[in-house]
Parts: sequence; C-alpha cells; structure tokens
Amino acid sequence: MATSPQSVIDDLARALPADALVTDPASTDAYRWDRALDPNAGVPLAVVRPETTTQVQDAVRIAAHHAVPIVPRGAGSGLSGGSSAVEGAIIISLDRMRRIEVDAATRMATVQPGAFNAEVKQAAAAHGLWYPPDPSSFEFCSIGGNVATNAGGLCCVKYGVTTDYVLGMTVVLADGRAVTLGGPRLKDVAGLSLAKLFVGSEGTLGVITEVVLRLVPAQRPPATVVATFPTLTGATDAVLAITRTMRPSMLEFMDRPTINAVEDETRMGLDREAAAMLIVQSDEPTEIAREDVAQIEQICEQLGATECYTTDDPDESEAFVVARRMAVPAVEKKGTLLLEDVGVPLPRLGDLVAGIEQISARREVPIAVVAHAGDGNTHPLLVFDPTDLAQKARAEAAYGEVMDLAISLGGTITGEHGIGRLKQPWLGAYLGDDVLELNLRIKNALDPQNILNPGAVFGDVTGA
Repeated sequence: MATSPQSVIDDLARALPADALVTDPASTDAYRWDRALDPNAGVPLAVVRPETTTQVQDAVRIAAHHAVPIVPRGAGSGLSGGSSAVEGAIIISLDRMRRIEVDAATRMATVQPGAFNAEVKQAAAAHGLWYPPDPSSFEFCSIGGNVATNAGGLCCVKYGVTTDYVLGMTVVLADGRAVTLGGPRLKDVAGLSLAKLFVGSEGTLGVITEVVLRLVPAQRPPATVVATFPTLTGATDAVLAITRTMRPSMLEFMDRPTINAVEDETRMGLDREAAAMLIVQSDEPTEIAREDVAQIEQICEQLGATECYTTDDPDESEAFVVARRMAVPAVEKKGTLLLEDVGVPLPRLGDLVAGIEQISARREVPIAVVAHAGDGNTHPLLVFDPTDLAQKARAEAAYGEVMDLAISLGGTITGEHGIGRLKQPWLGAYLGDDVLELNLRIKNALDPQNILNPGAVFGDVTGA
C-alpha cells in the first residue's frame, strides 16, 4: 500500500518540535529553488528545519520508512540546482544549525552546517585566526553548502579549497544513523578517508550536521597589482608566466563584458576598452611582497599590459577584491544567467577563454568570463532573455558547448559549484563509463533506496 502524504506529515509532526516542521504551501514554496532557479524544481511535501543532529536523524528515519525523497539544503546559494526541490520530497533545511565553536589552542573550529562562511571567518578572526576558503558569495553561503560542493574561492590559488580544511564531520546516513568521520586530529590515517568522500557529494550520500575545520594564522595584508590588457591572449599568457615563477595569494581574471558590468555598478574607473583585467595579490612578508609585485608588474608589461596599478593600501586592495566579487551579480543584472564553473589545466586556459569567445559569437549569446585564473577555474556567465525563446535555445546550446570544450581540453565541468541537476547530463562524458559506475556503486551502497537528493549529480540512473 502506497504511503499517503498525510501519514508522512503526521509522523514528522509527532517526532519533531512544532517550529521545526513547515507544511504551509506558501511557506514551503520559498525552499523550492537555489540561485540556479531550476525551472524543473518540484513542490516539496514538507520542510524540516532542525536544530540538532537528532532531529535530522528523526526526519531521515521517517523519510526512509516511507521511501520519501530528501533534499538537504543550506543557504540556497548554490548555482547548479543541487538543492532544487524534488516533487513530494522532504526538504531538510539546515539554516537554523548555526553554532560555531573555535578552539584557538588547536586552531580548529567545530561548525554546524547552517553557519555562513563569513561568520566562521569572523569567529576565527576574534582569535587571530583565519578560515581561508572564500567563495565570492562568502557573506551569504553556508559552510554545509561549501562542504557539499567543495567550494573554492579567490584565495584558493595559494590556500586550497574547502576539502583542505575539513578534518572531520558528523553525517546522518540514509537509514538515519549518525556517524562521526575524522575529527580534531591533524594526522589520522586509520581506515579509509571517508570524510573526504562526503566533501563534494552534494547531499547524495548523507546529511552533514557538523564539521571540524582547520584554521590558520591570520593572513598578512596583501599587496595588489591590477593589470589591464588589450588582448585576452596577453592576459592568459601573463597568468601562466606569474604562476610559473611565484605563488600569488590571489590571481583573478575578468574579461571585457565582466569589466563593463562591474563598472556599471561601481563607477570606480575600470578601463571599459580593456579585453581583460587581472587582479593579483601577494601576502608574503613586506619585502618579499614588494619583490613579487615588481615581478608581476614586469611580467604583465612584457606581455602587453596597457596599465599596471599597484598598491599596498588595505582599503584600495579590498576595493578591487570587492569589484571582483561583484562580477556575478553585476552581470546578472543584464539578463537571466546560465552560470558555469568549468576548469582546465593552466596551459589550456587561453584555449578555453578563446573558445568561449568563439562560442559566444557563433551562438549570438553574450558570455562574460570571470575566473579564478591562478588555478584554471573559470566562470562563464551566459546571459539571455528568457522571453526570447530562440535566444534561450541558443544559450542552452552554448552552455553544453562550453562544457564540451572544457572536457576536450582535459578540463572539468565543475571546479567548485558542483554538478547539481543542471550539469548532470554531462557527467558521464566527463567521468567515463568505468568511473561513473564506481560513483554509482558507492551511491547505491550508501543510499539503496535513492532517497538522498535523487536526480542530483547522478540523474535518474541510480538504483536501476
């Protein structure tokens, strides 16, 4: 006999505090989408807003008993549709799980998944410490979402991405068991590295309810170089030359459409005619940073930069970083976005950027490119008018062609945003049959009912 929706809601109501369960359609509607605005998002049966691991377990056990899908959700800032609602699913929104505990002696923080990245940084800074991973959305993205997608950010060229700072976690499995993986130990090689398996798993293997994060000493104030180039090739060649000779703490790229979108918002005097702009920082000790800046400036000028502006003033440096962080929302004001985060080996960065420009021209779809250039992770932003069905179709075709291009260059279809639902059709082409089968074997072993975020990452083939 099929489970009735009301019986699921009744079981949830009996198990959870009244304020942890949301069933009113007008209220649950707010949990249907993340920032990707997936047009195929379903209507959830209920939203659970737990405050403890035990409450997450209760919700998962009920979902497992009734074979009802679960979609874990953080702040809803994802860009690949990873937390889009599934029809009739229970949304487990972790936004009320916000506790942060910093242990300055061990340089670690124990964090619940709903805490914002910025809040973790603030808590660490109060102890003279720093949590480096810094997505552009750091002010409103959650740690749980960062772990679920293995988020990176502007500092990752030197300091690495989220997985490099995850020491352990508590995760609720598909049958409702809570397990602790890893923990507050810097060196721990007993058994398989299961905690790392859940980093980047996008809610398909379990629901993360607590994370132990590694912190580092506070970053030194950086020195900054901003270089503008008349050609894309000059800028991408400069990226290669810089990374070949030093390890900058930031190396960001913006193309002309991005520069103009940001200038429209900031009016800070960016060169609208430049084909590309690099923002490069060094946070080495003062004398070394000055040497780095001089070398970066020399490299950029040799490769055709029309202007190099240098500063070690913290406020000026931060102004350029803020301008870079504004890229996505600035371009978003030009129309609806299809946002990618394809990455390639650094020597192929120029081929990727040039290829995207060609796709944009051929498909007659504006594509702005902003990139964590120092590690080859680009964010092509495809802009279209959703009321223009022909342009929408061209944008969707261009979206796939950008991913095909990245794969052909030995790259990846996602560097930090995850596969979600929007990129799932290209996962097989990227991984290949054997590696995809290994992924599915692990997914099926941990979630045999396929109730954890079904349709995300692996599509509908899981459990077949």
